[in-house]
Amino acid sequence: MAFMRLDRQTVKSALKAVAALTTFLAAMSGLLPAIAQAPAAEKAQSLPSIPLVISGTKLAAEVASTPEQRSIGLMYRFSLQPDHGMIFVFERAEPQAFYMKNTYIPLSIAFIGRDGRILNIADMAPRDESLHWSIGPAQFALEMRKGWFAAHGIGPGDRVEGLPAIRR
Repeated sequence: MAFMRLDRQTVKSALKAVAALTTFLAAMSGLLPAIAQAPAAEKAQSLPSIPLVISGTKLAAEVASTPEQRSIGLMYRFSLQPDHGMIFVFERAEPQAFYMKNTYIPLSIAFIGRDGRILNIADMAPRDESLHWSIGPAQFALEMRKGWFAAHGIGPGDRVEGLPAIRR
C-alpha cells in the first residue's frame, strides 16, 4: 500500500473542490423536479373534450369514462388551459372519492348527481393523497383549476348542462 504525504496547500485545494462540488450538487437538486417533468408529461393522457355549461358559464371538459381513463385523470400534467377541465363519468351513482397522487395542478372538484346537480365542491392540493369524498351518490365528477367554481359563483345545487350519456 502506498502512502502519500499531502502538504497544507493540497489539502486546502481539495477541500475547496469538495465545497464547490457540494454547492453544484445542491444547485442541481433544485432542477430535479423540472427534469422529472419530462417523463411524467409523457404519461399524461389526452382525451376527447365536450362543451359543458354551468349557470351560463361555458367550459370544455375532457371525458374520462373508462376505469383506466378515470384512474389516470389529470395526473402527470403541469398546466391546464383556462376554462378547461375533466369530467369523470361513472357507471352508476354512488359515493365517490378522489385524491391527487401524481397530480401537479391544484384542483377543485365538483361531485355531480345523476340529475346533473352539483352535490358538493372540494379543493385539492397537488400530490396530496388524502381522500375527498362526495356527500352523496355521484354519477359524475368535474375537476377544474382550483378556485374555478368559486370564481364563477358556482356551487352546490347548480345544474351542469351537456353531461355525457351514461352507458348502461
